[in-house]
Amino acid sequence: MRILITNDDGINAPGLKVLEKIAHELAGPTGEVWTVAPAFEQSGVGHCISYTHPMMIAELGPRRVAAEGSPADCVLAALYDVMPQRPDLVLSGVNRGNNAAENTLYSGTIGGAMEAALQGLPAIALSQYFGEGNRDLEDPFDAAARTGAATLRTLLDKGVWDDADYRLFYNVNFPPVPGSAVKGLRVSTQGFRRDSYFSTQPHHSPSGRKFLWIKGGAQTASAPGSDSHDNLEGYTSITPMRADLTAHDRIADLKAAIE
Repeated sequence: MRILITNDDGINAPGLKVLEKIAHELAGPTGEVWTVAPAFEQSGVGHCISYTHPMMIAELGPRRVAAEGSPADCVLAALYDVMPQRPDLVLSGVNRGNNAAENTLYSGTIGGAMEAALQGLPAIALSQYFGEGNRDLEDPFDAAARTGAATLRTLLDKGVWDDADYRLFYNVNFPPVPGSAVKGLRVSTQGFRRDSYFSTQPHHSPSGRKFLWIKGGAQTASAPGSDSHDNLEGYTSITPMRADLTAHDRIADLKAAIE
């Protein structure tokens, strides 16, 4: 198996090292693992692409390239410049922190997997939830490291895969617990945290200029059956996704009202 990996935390991020081990285990001794990841952290860029300016890429080693761009840029660089052949699978992560609920919409990790799906490739985004159960561990990525390969094998073997125009891809979030405490897998919807929003926090520099930091909200549980709820219950969540943003449940009513 030929696997492409990327992330949004940057090419030197510890979560990418975890994903490299997972990918090598999946690819097997005769497979290939290619890494094309951002040269610098790109958290929160979503599905952004560097449409108005070029990006520099640098080969750091065999099958290992850093790109001055977003995760989606990295996928494009891999497919159309770096790799001699298209990969069989694209993995994005392992993100430091959850990409559950509304975080999904901002995530560069998701953006990398989404771009791969738009390019007609099987793709999975992976994120490690941080919380009281794992943030102080020697390895806070323990759940992803110890259960990641088995989770992906299950998803590849038993998951639903298609070749629709807006191809299905998957969002996987590992719970904030040690690997030995992971309870299993749950197929979950994308949640919505009703009491949590991104906001801004002002800051004044020594020169007196005002700047704003983007501030995240509380990482609480969403409704039962959704991703962050299942993660906080100790389960790894698997959420099928598409890039199609159409509200299909409202099409018929809108047609009746307007047409």
